[in-house]
Amino acid sequence: MNRRPTLLAALTLTAAAALTLSACGSDDSSKGKDNDKIAGADTGDKTSPSPSPSASAAGGRPEIRLPSDVTYEFEWTKTGDAQKDAALNDAEQRIRAVDMAIAKQNPLDKAYRFYSEGTAAAESQKYIQEFVDHDARTTGLTRYYNESLTIKEDGTAALVYCEDQSKAFNKFLKTGKTDVTPVTKDSYVVYAGTLRKNDNGVWVTERLISQRGSAKCQP
Repeated sequence: MNRRPTLLAALTLTAAAALTLSACGSDDSSKGKDNDKIAGADTGDKTSPSPSPSASAAGGRPEIRLPSDVTYEFEWTKTGDAQKDAALNDAEQRIRAVDMAIAKQNPLDKAYRFYSEGTAAAESQKYIQEFVDHDARTTGLTRYYNESLTIKEDGTAALVYCEDQSKAFNKFLKTGKTDVTPVTKDSYVVYAGTLRKNDNGVWVTERLISQRGSAKCQP
């Protein structure tokens, strides 16, 4: 079982989305699929979080606190465009918030719902619930790279990015065991998402789809 593990259902892009990667589609459960990894905790303890470097309560945003062994490398480049950089920041916080909900074993955690709405929020809840059902969470390092963000005429943002799950794995809370799995092409996932700036000025993810083993994301 790899991070966003085999015990979680696979989600793939539709044929059209797989070709265009135009940032629309399904949901955040795309993170929970066959061979996906879990970014988790160093002990089985559910109460050992440490502050995330990006944690911020500014502007009413929730503080993101994660276990010390849940780490990230966001290689997303600052664009210099205020709108784009804000959208990228909020997309990053959503990713962290989902992992925090997994670590807290709380499918209704407020933080990820602060950064997601619609199908993305609904599927995130299902995704987190599967970790809870299996007493599992994530552990290790996850890398995000090869991002592409476009602000569309209707005010939404189309975001495509890659995820490297080769150093992130499942950890089972009851046993403390980490399931270290071999690296394959399926350790690399491409995501396409739609974001919208809500009335509070937060770029919320509304839809998210993914494809595992994408040639776009291979090292």
